[in-house]
Amino acid sequence: MNWTLEVVVVPVSDVDRAKEFYADRLGFAVDHDTVIGDDARVVQLTPPGSGCSVVIGKGVVPEMAPGSLKGLQLVVPDLHRARAELLERGVEVSEIQVLGENPRPVPDPLDNVGFIFFTDPDGNAWGVQQISARAVTPAAERGARH
Repeated sequence: MNWTLEVVVVPVSDVDRAKEFYADRLGFAVDHDTVIGDDARVVQLTPPGSGCSVVIGKGVVPEMAPGSLKGLQLVVPDLHRARAELLERGVEVSEIQVLGENPRPVPDPLDNVGFIFFTDPDGNAWGVQQISARAVTPAAERGARH
């Protein structure tokens, strides 16, 4: 049985400002923007090519403080291009950082270990990792047979 992660709730203080950031600056598709009542609004956005969306809103998860989500991670095949795209869209993004050493030979030295980092307007922290080719693991091979 496959278990897929499809939605992550991102706590924000201003839904319109966050929607603008994720849609216009990051290029996420707006799947829906639904007003449920005076105290509830849900906006779902999906990164290009992703099977997992983010949900922002009002009255979504009140126990999560805006800006408290850290460690969200996106994966791209070309970190230089992704960084340039974010800068062009006005996102403050870190320089490329290499964290650790590759565990095996890879086509590009940034694969697996190259990262950039940014935060949304509320301080929710995101990382972007480069993976241009994925190794086939024994677990993946087992999953492909089921």
